[in-house]
Amino acid sequence: MTARLYPAGMEWALVGAGLVLLTGAGDLLVRGAVGLARRVGISALMVSLTVVSFGTAAPEVVVTVEALLDGVPQVALGNVVGSNIVNVLLVLGVPAMISVVRSAGRDLRTSYLQMVAATVVFVALCAAGTLTPISGTILLLGLAALLGHQIRTAHRHRDTDASPGPSPEADGPIPGPGRIAAFLVAGLVGLPIGANLLLEGATGIARDAGLSDSVIGLTLVAAGTSLPELATTVIAALRGRADVVLGSVVGSNLVNILLIGGLTAIAGPVPVDRHLLQLDLWVMLAAALILIPVVLLGKTITRTGGVLMTGAYVAYLAVLLQ
Repeated sequence: MTARLYPAGMEWALVGAGLVLLTGAGDLLVRGAVGLARRVGISALMVSLTVVSFGTAAPEVVVTVEALLDGVPQVALGNVVGSNIVNVLLVLGVPAMISVVRSAGRDLRTSYLQMVAATVVFVALCAAGTLTPISGTILLLGLAALLGHQIRTAHRHRDTDASPGPSPEADGPIPGPGRIAAFLVAGLVGLPIGANLLLEGATGIARDAGLSDSVIGLTLVAAGTSLPELATTVIAALRGRADVVLGSVVGSNLVNILLIGGLTAIAGPVPVDRHLLQLDLWVMLAAALILIPVVLLGKTITRTGGVLMTGAYVAYLAVLLQ
């Protein structure tokens, strides 16, 4: 881990500043995404699967690049797996405790099936014991195919209902292009900065508590880099935007596996840690599959379901910290 770059005792201030920035940036990103959807005539779901998911994945990208430059690709690999677990169990679980989360139609089903397929391929590649540049090429080609599909889908959705379902924004005028751009830029810039502040503060607190660097990396790094997704989905839940909640998680998990996993593998060979093979990869796959009733069968994630998902993540953390 890097040396502390701030005075001792500043950890809680960093945590507070990070939370404030994450909340504000998440609100702006959701406003910008919904405004963009309404102005260009595509669904808010498609925007959340592209602009929002790539933007909230920025911290994972930063961590991956830093890990590869530092010669520790296992950190990047663990971050992919850990972040995807956080995204489903915590990033969906917490908003569900605020507002019931519902599926968002056929487009989400397609993207969800793509996420499950990407997860299965990633687990299979890792099961070989080593990720190689060939593995990375497979994942990055999958990303290219995914982007092509989303672009074609976005074109098909032009001139359709841009903002299905109730929304506070739908009742007011559509924001102008300049305001939408300002919302999106502020959100995309503010989220990773807020995540970094909160992660830095939390890491300092954990270090002062005597936790090892490896435990900090396995827990705080994965959870910390998923904070933008959590902030975005909580704000979206408060605004009644289930399409943005689910779309952000599905899109972010796809980006984590195909882009971040691809970059990590292409810099390989990267040995896969035994602990990942025995537990974490399977927890990631199970987390992806538990969304089948919601996405494919039209069920809802109730407040009880949100409590159970959040509790499952806490139990997973307890196993990691043993």
